[in-house]
Amino acid sequence: MNGKPYSPASERNRDPILQVLRGRFADRRKVLEIGSGNGQHAVHFAAAMPWLVWQCSDVAENLPGIGIWLDDARLANTPAAIELQIGEEVSGAFEQRSSAFDAIFSANTLHIMGWTQVQAFFATVGRVLGGHGILVVYGPFNYGGEYTSDSNRDFDGWLKARDTNSGIRDFEAVDALARGAGLQLAEDVAMPANNRCLVWQKP
Repeated sequence: MNGKPYSPASERNRDPILQVLRGRFADRRKVLEIGSGNGQHAVHFAAAMPWLVWQCSDVAENLPGIGIWLDDARLANTPAAIELQIGEEVSGAFEQRSSAFDAIFSANTLHIMGWTQVQAFFATVGRVLGGHGILVVYGPFNYGGEYTSDSNRDFDGWLKARDTNSGIRDFEAVDALARGAGLQLAEDVAMPANNRCLVWQKP
């Protein structure tokens, strides 16, 4: 991979996610990806949806890896990644700049964050998105307080052993946070490997 950070999981799930995004982002113009990871998803989605400006963001230590993917792809619609740490004070300058985003995407982030960060995530989304803005979140979720598969149960155990603040989130709890941020659930799409794509939209 020419020194680029690489995720086999991102390679596997990118096309099922893209199928959802193509429909939901067909009329979007500028997307903020929160938690871009290594940038692997970003270049795939931006190449497949050239009408979008795809803005990567992540914590500072992940920005160099994202930069390698973006520089290698040389796409016209992927500006340099920006630093964004959910749960820390988000500057007014960032929110003013981000007011142009009409969609937000995030994959495999909510189960890594602590719950206070998950709350901050939705609060930030609520402030950044304007009217009719769309949020798409990909990852595993519990329903009715129950795991949807044995593999998700095992994964949740691994997450909590690594960091007691992390873990698979209950759909009902995150949907409540989304509603509190002014978003309405538009779609809940079953994905491979017991994941979901949750789509919310501002009225």
